Formats: sequence, structure tokens, C-alpha cells
Amino acid sequence: MKKVFIEGPVSSDFIAQSIAKHQIKTSIGAHNIFLGQVRADVIDDKKVAAIEYTCYEALANEKLHEIREEAFEKFDLICMHIYHSIGTIKSGEVCFFVFVSSKRRKEVYAATEWIVNAVKDRTPIFGKELFEDNSHQWKVNS
Repeated sequence: MKKVFIEGPVSSDFIAQSIAKHQIKTSIGAHNIFLGQVRADVIDDKKVAAIEYTCYEALANEKLHEIREEAFEKFDLICMHIYHSIGTIKSGEVCFFVFVSSKRRKEVYAATEWIVNAVKDRTPIFGKELFEDNSHQWKVNS
């Protein structure tokens, strides 16, 4: 199984290096990238300063492996990578990175949406919203 969880935010350097590594794979005709970023939502007049992500890593890795296998069965993909942050991620920072490659663009669009939704729906990754006033609450995915 591939390493999925990254301590801290997903850096722009990490994203750029991921893209650069795929330039030698000349059978690829299309890439699609999804970046999930922490929003500074205002909830009950309190602004989100960060989200603290935790997970049950063994089960999360198992679910992510299942999602990966299903994605390769459903879509004609050449490469597919999922990365998710754990720890405290400030608003404005990237916490979720999905990178999909295929021969054709149609496949990468459909696959990316399916993968993002499957990760959000099926993976035990939990986010605690940390507000500017030092209060917190568990995040509900939407």
C-alpha cells in the first residue's frame, strides 16, 4: 500500500514534484488534480482558524486501498494517487490531494470526482474545526 497520510499540510512543492515525476510516462495524455483546502468558514459567528485531522490509520489505509482498487476497475487509469493531511492544518492550506492520470481527459474527470466522493464517504478521517476563539467542534462533511 502507498503512503497516503502526510503530517501537516500538503505543500505546493510536493504537488509540483508529483506532477514532474509523471512527465516521463509518455502513455499519459491527461492528468486531473483535486486539491482540498481548509476554508475559513464562519459557523455560529465563529471563524474557523484550522482543522485538526485524525484518523484510525489501519482502517483508513484499508478503505483507501479498496477505493484505489475500485477506481482502477471502474476507470481506464494509468496512475492514481491520494494524499491526506493529518495534524493541524490552517485555513488556506491544502489538506487533500488527489492526482489521476489516464490516456484521455474524459476518464480523469469522472475518476477524480468518484475518488474524492468515495474518500469523503467511506474513509474514517475525522476533522475537528478549531475556531479563532479557541473553541472547537467536529466537522461534518458536505
